[in-house]
Formats: sequence, structure tokens, C-alpha cells
Amino acid sequence: MLIVVNGGGKVASYLAKTMVTNGHDVALIEKRAEIVEKLLYELPKQVLVIHGDGCDATYQEDAGVGRADVFVASTGDDDDNLVACQLARVAFGVPRAIARVNNPKNEHIFNALGIEAISSTTIISRMIEEEALVGDLRTLISLRKGNMAIVEIELPTDRCVVCNKKVAELPLPVDCVLVALIRGENVVTVHGDTELLPGDVVIAFTAVEHEKALKKALTGT
Repeated sequence: MLIVVNGGGKVASYLAKTMVTNGHDVALIEKRAEIVEKLLYELPKQVLVIHGDGCDATYQEDAGVGRADVFVASTGDDDDNLVACQLARVAFGVPRAIARVNNPKNEHIFNALGIEAISSTTIISRMIEEEALVGDLRTLISLRKGNMAIVEIELPTDRCVVCNKKVAELPLPVDCVLVALIRGENVVTVHGDTELLPGDVVIAFTAVEHEKALKKALTGT
């Protein structure tokens, strides 16, 4: 599988290293010359590093986006990420475009354009697994920087306050984004028009201080 990544920050660097280790081909586009030099030194030699603007078709072509299975935009600028993903989809027909969304309020824009949005307010470089339980809310991963967490909340099977409602309609706390649902044996990617069902297990990205508020918003308790 060929993955093309736009952006040369910690998220992109970590992703490139991981994908190469897992046997995939990776090309990375970065427009800052000093970061390109750093990446050439730090990344495995198998990673193709291109000095250029990922919002420019010329550099996407050089990176092989036309042959890519996945395009990932991971810069700290939502506008750049949106443009780069749209270019990869429209001009090169990439089957799957994924974007880092720095402002969770922009997530619905990416989803409406068929781009998989992953919201974050910090660069994820190190993660620690936790076993902490807060009622029926389980903290799966705590991000060492930024005081953010990925949590798991099981919706009740009776008197569910959010069931049969679309995610876009839910009054979620600030800095809380629903990422996926575990529904029986299936994993469902969450979009604005996704409807929650009784018994769904919700995977969410949230500020740690808003975990209890998120649980109350989804379960009513």
C-alpha cells in the first residue's frame, strides 16, 4: 500500500515511521526546508521526502498521489489540509483521504466533502494505556501532552437519551468529538448524520476535564 502524507510535523513523522515498519510505501511532502533536512536525517531511507507544497498538484504528482491508496493531510492548518485532500481526491482520484482537523468545529466540513476527519488539539507523539474506570466510561488512551484522552462510553439499551438522533444534533461539550462506534461485531466511522443506537459503544476524543460532561451528555447520568 502507498501512503502519501502532507506535512512534516511529529504526527506525520510518527505515521511515516510506523507505516514503513508495517511494510508499506510512504511518500511525505513538506514545504519547510529546515524540516525537510531534519526528516531526511530522522526518517527511514525508504520514505520518499519531497520538498514542496502539498497543496500544489505538481508536488502531489511527484509523490505519486495518482497511485496512492491513502492521502493524509497532517499539517497544523485546517485550510491547507482541506485543500490538499480535495486536490488529491479530485485531481488524482485517491481512494481515501484523511485529514487532521485542528479545530473540531471544522470536522463537519471535511466529512461533508468525503474526507475522513480526525480531530486533535495537540500533536500525538506518545500515548500511554490506562486502566482507569469512571462509571461506565473507560479511559482508553491518555495523551501525555494537551490533557486530552480517547474514551469509551457504552450507551444504555433502555431509556437512551441520544439514541436515534444524529451526531450533528447532539449537545456535546466543547473539545469532545465522537470518532467511531462499536456496534455488535462492526466498527462504524462517525459522521454528522450518523445515528446512535441502544447498546452502541462510543469512542470519543475529549479534553480530560470534560469526560464526565461527555458521559452525561450521552447517557443522561
